[in-house]
Amino acid sequence: MIQKLFSYLIPIKIFKKKSARSKIIEVTWANGELVLDSENTNYSYGSLQRILRYGLRNIGYKAILEMDHVLLLGVAGGSVIKTLVNEIEYKGKITGVEIDSDMIQIANEYFNLNQIKQLNVIIDDAFEFVLKTKEKYDLIIIDIFEDIHMPNFLFEKFFSDRVCSLLKDQGFVLFNTMILDEAHNVRNKKYIAEINPKLFTSKMLPRIEVHNELIIIEKVA
Repeated sequence: MIQKLFSYLIPIKIFKKKSARSKIIEVTWANGELVLDSENTNYSYGSLQRILRYGLRNIGYKAILEMDHVLLLGVAGGSVIKTLVNEIEYKGKITGVEIDSDMIQIANEYFNLNQIKQLNVIIDDAFEFVLKTKEKYDLIIIDIFEDIHMPNFLFEKFFSDRVCSLLKDQGFVLFNTMILDEAHNVRNKKYIAEINPKLFTSKMLPRIEVHNELIIIEKVA
């Protein structure tokens, strides 16, 4: 494909749409691959896929292969789902929760997300879903952004306690956060400090991208 070849020289935008939730959504050929972006940041594939792959590698591919059910809060184009299924060859259930139906439509059309049989996508607010789900999960991936902003509820103790309560024993939370200023550093440290050390271990991974910091929580009890 000529666009793919030219994209090694210059990014080629092939789709752009205004979305009520995400403002601008763009699909672009960049360095030979399709990526999904908002107005100011990468949403799926590209650098975001590298970041979440790094987090999954830290948890351990072998451990992930033994899991039964993964919950993804914030699907966007589904790059982390592709990493789980195509690279790690994870065979268990994946539940994806995405508030923006436009995003899922684009993910299906350009990234073939609807062809992944083990994936169940639910259009819902992550906060609401976490409150009402009755399931327990081996891995919960939190990857929720509105362009470069993260909703405040993600860092509230009530929400993090509820997310952690949904983990099976030896289950993990992989939380992708964005750091743009010192206040965000303080916010992340506070978030970690509020995790119950008797039930969970928590750590921040060294950054591989300037503005993204991954937090990993493991249920030990």
